[in-house]
Amino acid sequence: DLVVRHDQDKRSCSDGDAGAPRAVSMFQFDDFASARMIGTTVAGALAVALALSAASPAFAQLPDPAPAAPSVMRPALGTVSLALSAQFAGERKPVGSGLVWRVLSETADGSPPRIVARSGDAAPVFFLEPGTYLLHAAYGFASGTKRVTLGAQGLRDQISISAGGLSLAGSIGDMPIPPALLKFSVFVPLQGNSEGRLVVGNAKAGELVRLPEGVYHVVSTYGDSNAIQRADVKVEAGKVTDATLHHRAARVTLKLVAAPGGEAFAGTAFSVLTPGGDVIREAIGAFPQVILAEGDYVLIARQEGQVFSRDFKVETGLDRDIEVLAK
Repeated sequence: DLVVRHDQDKRSCSDGDAGAPRAVSMFQFDDFASARMIGTTVAGALAVALALSAASPAFAQLPDPAPAAPSVMRPALGTVSLALSAQFAGERKPVGSGLVWRVLSETADGSPPRIVARSGDAAPVFFLEPGTYLLHAAYGFASGTKRVTLGAQGLRDQISISAGGLSLAGSIGDMPIPPALLKFSVFVPLQGNSEGRLVVGNAKAGELVRLPEGVYHVVSTYGDSNAIQRADVKVEAGKVTDATLHHRAARVTLKLVAAPGGEAFAGTAFSVLTPGGDVIREAIGAFPQVILAEGDYVLIARQEGQVFSRDFKVETGLDRDIEVLAK
């Protein structure tokens, strides 16, 4: 199950008034494939941002930063002002934070453009010599570019960015899963492959991931075994999409005991297997805890050369002890 909320307010992607009303639409998906679309246009939009991410750690910082204080630049002799701002495509709302600006100069000899100025301000003002420049505004994994000619009178210009935000969470029924137990991977679907291209490899619950507008395939892992859920989520320009993936899983505590309810044997080696014999999880200890997806399992306990086993069932939201009798 997947719950998706599209929020358009101060918290979305711009700096609106704190008292502005929220416009929210909610959708319930029982079939994860119902929202699937091909993300070829998204893959193209990501190319520039992902290339620059290797050289700039700002692309890897997913949480929403506080708006930076405007920097002050002093005009040098022979320079004119270049005032820049960005807006979200479609919504035409100003981008109030999370931007990284780069200004590159074109060269007459055909060599690659070089960065002559950069800023983390929402609306920076640069003082540059007249000429032709390439503007690049990065917003997380999204970006916008534009070529401008700066004349003797200066220039005020704006870049449009087709991007939104994605905030992820998980739950068991109506109970939220602690963020520390969740990790998310975000993919751009390609033709015939929902996990065509990895965009974010280890997103945390509650973090704001800035992405180009489009449809993404999200994989949510609860714990460190087989409690995994998948869903397709649409990111809209200028909005934050809050997506909650509902896991069908539970936490079980493994024990080897001499009698029901007895004290657990220390140093026991446990193996959790599917009915077909595939190993899902292994652990050592008196009572290790394991998060497992809903289903049937076989538990094997090894203690001082002896092997004990039992079958058990995991039910969603039912955390309990699984005891193996040492006899």
